[in-house]
Amino acid sequence: RQYHYACWLVLTGFVLDLADGAVARQLNACSALGAKLDDFADFTSFGLATGLLLQAHGLLDGLLVIVYVLAVFTRLCFFSSGMPFMYRGLPCPYGASMVAATYFLTGGHLVAMRLMAMVMILFMVDQGFYPHDKVLESQAWKKAIFGGGRSRG
Repeated sequence: RQYHYACWLVLTGFVLDLADGAVARQLNACSALGAKLDDFADFTSFGLATGLLLQAHGLLDGLLVIVYVLAVFTRLCFFSSGMPFMYRGLPCPYGASMVAATYFLTGGHLVAMRLMAMVMILFMVDQGFYPHDKVLESQAWKKAIFGGGRSRG
């Protein structure tokens, strides 16, 4: 029931999800196993954990959580658009971050969070294309994360 801390953990997971891919590419340490583990971590952090933030108290709430988790699962299954620098469907870390941010912006208002989750479900299963975030995918961002990782290691 520590939803405030849980939302901070989801947002921290979002930043770390961006960083791990950047560091793996910088170190040329990408692998098929790493990609599968990343998808599993995304499903756990941005599907299951975010579903718990929605605090299902009844049948309709539970159904929303199930649909949200299935939307994350669907999004992860169809991640690759085949087009460079484009996503197909909104990435689940972005959706989860929006739900967590809604918690902070509304003081934990459950109806607002559930409405945001419904909107994020629609965006995640949408077959439209979404551009990569230019700031978070920039070379400067990758170098900063890589440099931070190297200085700690």
